[in-house]
Amino acid sequence: MILITGAAGFIPSCLAHRLFKEGHDLVLVDSFHFPEKNKNLEGLSSCKRIERDDLFTWIEENEPAIDFVFHLGARTDTTETKKHIFDKLNVEYSQDIWRYCTLEDIPLIYASSAATYGLGEHGFVDDHEIVNSLKPLNAYGDSKNNFDKWALREFMSPPAWYGFKFFNVFGPNEYHKGRMASVVFHFYNQLIKTGEVNLFKSHKNDYKNGEQTRDFIYVDDLINVMLHFHDNEGKINNGLYNIGTGNARTYNDLAKAIFKAVGKDPLINYIDTPEDIREKYQYFTEADMTKVKSAGYEKAFISLEETVAHYVNEYLAKGNKVGTGE
Repeated sequence: MILITGAAGFIPSCLAHRLFKEGHDLVLVDSFHFPEKNKNLEGLSSCKRIERDDLFTWIEENEPAIDFVFHLGARTDTTETKKHIFDKLNVEYSQDIWRYCTLEDIPLIYASSAATYGLGEHGFVDDHEIVNSLKPLNAYGDSKNNFDKWALREFMSPPAWYGFKFFNVFGPNEYHKGRMASVVFHFYNQLIKTGEVNLFKSHKNDYKNGEQTRDFIYVDDLINVMLHFHDNEGKINNGLYNIGTGNARTYNDLAKAIFKAVGKDPLINYIDTPEDIREKYQYFTEADMTKVKSAGYEKAFISLEETVAHYVNEYLAKGNKVGTGE
């Protein structure tokens, strides 16, 4: 039996569909009070659902035979400023999950974030030696890095554990995320509404407009990596791992891919980056994927153009169809 936290969310719901189709028994944990998120679990009604705040009481009363935990639930709003919310949900709850997995000898995968890297002063290398030196740009990134630091200090740990630093993930089931949805989602909807896409201008001499880059990764590719670690747990060294493609692409590339997917010529406007975020705006992110490759993951990542076309035509253009992680 596999337990997934944050199960109604973007990435966890895609993972849940994939694991369910593979025949796994699932325990889905989340706060199931948001109808828009719950749509992501259509077709999974036979799976056990546990409210987030009731999880440890349920475990104590039922002593379930959990074989693996994917702890992917978190507060992910990067504009949230209340530190105590991140402390409770992203640090303390994660510590409770860790202790449970340690006590019961259960392998654990949890979601860290590329937001831990801040402006990338130390690069984007998933090296444990730099974790204490990282300077995230917001409270969300801080909370993720704080848990990473705590996990690395712990003497007692789950038998196998992997913390994944997700880069810029996009794909089906992110529809409920509002302003926190991917730029792919927002650019597509902007294009459909106005026929144009707005990109931030560059405010650095060594970058042309729209040439700022991100490591965009499709949710299906990300799940493939996670399942490689799940399938090979115990054979792969414990620790932190990046999950991106290792191939940064420009916002111009992304916008052109979306226009191509809908069969239109590109019409791109460049607008000023808001002054309140200009100094902290990242111009380059790219996951160093050396560790993941050394862990035996050899599958090629699908190109940005192919994944954008798949997302647009199979999901967004079909009324935000629910994705099943394959």
